[in-house]
Amino acid sequence: VPRMALTATADERTQGDITQRLKLEQARCFMSGFDRPNIFYRIVPKDKPRQQLLGLLQRHRGNAGIVYCLSRRKVDETAQWLSDQGWPALPYHAGLPNELRAFHQKRFLNEDGLIMVATIAFGMGIDKPDVRFVIHYDVPKSIESYYQETGRAGRDGLEGNCLLFYDFNDIVKLEKFMKDKPINERESGRLLLYEMAAFSESGACRRKLMLHYFGENFDDANCGGKCDNCRYPKE
Repeated sequence: VPRMALTATADERTQGDITQRLKLEQARCFMSGFDRPNIFYRIVPKDKPRQQLLGLLQRHRGNAGIVYCLSRRKVDETAQWLSDQGWPALPYHAGLPNELRAFHQKRFLNEDGLIMVATIAFGMGIDKPDVRFVIHYDVPKSIESYYQETGRAGRDGLEGNCLLFYDFNDIVKLEKFMKDKPINERESGRLLLYEMAAFSESGACRRKLMLHYFGENFDDANCGGKCDNCRYPKE
């Protein structure tokens, strides 16, 4: 029986896991590049994140975007706060009734200029071409998650603006969430978190680091101003 396994994003560990579990060791592998040259990556220390969030939104008034939060409670609070500030924001997480989730997703895909405030539950099948920004209010669980979530910006080929608010306390919180998991899951999860922390704190080109993580070489010295570290070099 011919078999084919497909995925949008997978690092080398995940690729190995797929081939081993599906017994596809002899299969040929076809990969397109991971580079998204129209996306601008920026990571800033989290300091008064609501004001930081408003600062970016002011530059994107009328544009569609996604704000990712770590918890359902943070999603509800942030969506309500944005609505109170006059922004067209909708919440999305697994704790909402299915009908309401589906309604919010349909509105986001079909209407212009909506802001979806969501947990990682908002992901599969989101193919809206004109998402102009993706904001991570909290740190993602891995570089792979970060790449997938930022990749929902700029699918029409125009500029996508991706901003992450970084606070090492988020890494600590995510580590605590894993305390009841089996030890091997805790160890692999901790490794992914600390890779994410190193990526966030690095002064090197974000694009070069990300492509290296996925096993792809970036030939140029840097991305030429397509990330914060190249546009505003750190001392």
